[in-house]
Amino acid sequence: MKRVSTAIVLLFSALVMSSTSYSKDDTSIPDGPYLGQTPPGSTPEMFAPGIVNTEEFIEIEGMFGADMNTFYFVRSDEKEVYSLYVIEYRNNQWQKSIVATAVSEPSISPDGNTIYLKNKFIERTSDGWSELKSLGAPFENIDIMRLSASSNGTYYFDTYTPELDTPIRYSRLINGKYEQPKSLGSQFGIGRYNAHPYIAPDESFIIFDSVREDGQGRSDIYISYRAADGSWGPAINMGDKINTVHSEKNPSLSPDGQFLFFDKRTKRGNEEVNIYWVDAQIIETLRPK
Repeated sequence: MKRVSTAIVLLFSALVMSSTSYSKDDTSIPDGPYLGQTPPGSTPEMFAPGIVNTEEFIEIEGMFGADMNTFYFVRSDEKEVYSLYVIEYRNNQWQKSIVATAVSEPSISPDGNTIYLKNKFIERTSDGWSELKSLGAPFENIDIMRLSASSNGTYYFDTYTPELDTPIRYSRLINGKYEQPKSLGSQFGIGRYNAHPYIAPDESFIIFDSVREDGQGRSDIYISYRAADGSWGPAINMGDKINTVHSEKNPSLSPDGQFLFFDKRTKRGNEEVNIYWVDAQIIETLRPK
């Protein structure tokens, strides 16, 4: 699991900028939904090659915003500085710009107005995005890699430790304050690590990545479904159409429910990594009957 360098962390709060502060990329993007891309079937395909995924840079952690007219992803430059990019449909065309510099592992609230960045966040404003803000207690001293919020404001998140042994946890918003984090269950603490959760807006399922004995390779993507009584079912490996001998991480579902996005690393670290997408029907296929 590649960690952001100390230098990047020090820059973290200083370099968050409004997307309007940067000039647009000159890359031509086809008109139409999904950045003009032809949707994939049940076999994952690289998303928007030459537009999002490039040969010059490293691109990871791609996801659509609530209106499906914004696509966010993280790109690392030649100095290994990670920036959050957005491609948004404005003035009848797709336009690319930078939302924030020296950040990584974003997730977007279901309403599209908040982007969580580890244990911090930015909010949409009338002219772009706010400065970086702390989530406050009880999250400010937790080394969160990725936090995902449900529609009712419950947070689901992982925790980095040297042992990579902390299960995925959750925290509910009660009377205006977040409760102390609780484990989501023993099935979310198996293996070497359990990370980068994506919670369905209605909390009916959660998708995450983990290294486990039943895996296809290094890091695989798993899914767990919530039962009618509120309990969580076993973590199910999403199978060999999604997972390979390589490393699959950072899952997210498009807000229209149609496509699953994730990263595939074909070499250790981030030397070769691309954002893929696949038909989300697999979520229903794997759902316990």
